Amino acid sequence: MDLTAVALLVSFISVSLSADNAGGKVRSCADVRQFYSGKGFTLSGVPESEISGEHLHICPKGYTCCTSAMEETLSNLSRREFEGLVREAGRSIQASLNAQYRTFDTYFLELLNGSERWLEEAFVAALGDLYRPNAGVFRDLYADLRRYYTGASLNLEEVLDEFWMRLLERLLKASDPETASLLSDDFLECASKQTETLRPFGDAPRELKAKLVRAFIAARAFVQGLNVAGEIVRKVSQVPLSLECNRAIMKLVYCPHCRGLGSVKPCINYCKNVMKGCLANQADLDTECAVTLLNISVASSFGAEPSMDTVIYSIPVRISEAVLTMQENMEIYTSKVFKACGDRGEEGTPSSISEEPKKKASTVTALEYKPSPKSAARLEVQVTDVSSKLKEMQFYWIQLPSALCSGKTASSTNGDKCWNGITKASYLPEVMGDGLANQINNPEVEIDITKPERTIRQQIMLLKIMSNRLKNALDGNDVDFQDTSDDFSGSGSGVCADHLCVRGRPPVFGPKMDRPKLYTYGPENKRVKGSGNQIQPSVILLVLLLATLLLRR
Repeated sequence: MDLTAVALLVSFISVSLSADNAGGKVRSCADVRQFYSGKGFTLSGVPESEISGEHLHICPKGYTCCTSAMEETLSNLSRREFEGLVREAGRSIQASLNAQYRTFDTYFLELLNGSERWLEEAFVAALGDLYRPNAGVFRDLYADLRRYYTGASLNLEEVLDEFWMRLLERLLKASDPETASLLSDDFLECASKQTETLRPFGDAPRELKAKLVRAFIAARAFVQGLNVAGEIVRKVSQVPLSLECNRAIMKLVYCPHCRGLGSVKPCINYCKNVMKGCLANQADLDTECAVTLLNISVASSFGAEPSMDTVIYSIPVRISEAVLTMQENMEIYTSKVFKACGDRGEEGTPSSISEEPKKKASTVTALEYKPSPKSAARLEVQVTDVSSKLKEMQFYWIQLPSALCSGKTASSTNGDKCWNGITKASYLPEVMGDGLANQINNPEVEIDITKPERTIRQQIMLLKIMSNRLKNALDGNDVDFQDTSDDFSGSGSGVCADHLCVRGRPPVFGPKMDRPKLYTYGPENKRVKGSGNQIQPSVILLVLLLATLLLRR
């Protein structure tokens, strides 16, 4: 009886020891060594077989093939790789914005240059020597229009008013060159004040101003929006990962290798929670876009009259109409002007013009612009293309977590055979929602939702300012975008990056071209987010959709 009991006890102990040896068999680190070497790191100090993991700070502390130095090296690698993905995403968006800016900018300036050439050719042919000494008046107008479009702090209505005053002065002097020098400054000033009453140019100035100002406000708002979007994208791509996000990324990507589970893909929901935590702040700004998106539905067809090319080519048309009106009514006009302003020139010398006004034969023919279907279609395609691309970018940052996890995680059918951050098993926590507030219980990335990063608050304010300015522009109100670069420090041109500048022109829309600043995290923010601290480019991209409305009106 005793012998039987002893035999059973010995058998039980033998089986137990055999099981322990089988379960605790030391595994080789050959696969880890091959993986580590493939990443370009030296194998010096890399274990040949598993060792105790008590020294690890990020990965689970079970048996491991990683030393402390390896864990730190792989952690730094995971940070560089993730930041590289964010930068690459930013570069692709910025390149797309730059392409849209360049296409529209080229087209718009082609229209403006073509309009100026047409005016000069028509006036040289009609007036010859009479036009050449006065050509500066017209060239200055187009120069001011270009400056306004490229962001100069000009009041476009005042620019047009000044142009008509200068043109009136030149035409008055040209009406009788022999006495032109006798017209005093006081007389010319008085004559200019009579334009509202006497309307020497007819309806041309009013009609030109009404359409031209709105078109230029729209064009400038559109390219300014692209520029600000590019600036935000550039800042996003340069914000570094936080400590907590870095730890979560390392645990997701490389800790499986340390555990000898390099071939096991992460659980899909585990990956999503890591990415949603790291990209929380971007997604949190999505609600800022709702009002802007509603404006898209009220956008009228860009084919509605007048089209952009018609408006810009109306400049020579309206000027020719104005000059023709002035010439045809010169006698009546000068008579009324002399009655209102006196008929004496400098030093009291009687003006022969007042005594015997001379009616000039019309030498200018009113121009007529026939819109080109090809030109109108070209801009329609461009604006439609921009709108389409901006809509595609609308939910980019909300969808990015899933996009980053796609193809790199286990399938849903292998839900219990995936890396869950600890071992090969199913992942039980639920997937967090989008945005900073929804990360309060994120099990993978520790985030203090009460401390959004300072850069984000600045960018949100910038978005609100830009949105307000674009809405004003939509109403046809002149908006001084020049101030945008002064609202916050460090905002320069985002579209015209060093390697993407257009035709060597200086970046437009803002006097400052400061280099973007890198923001580090203070001690009080150590629990807070990594790339989640970055601002969401899609918000300003959606604000740009508001600008497209301006071009469609």
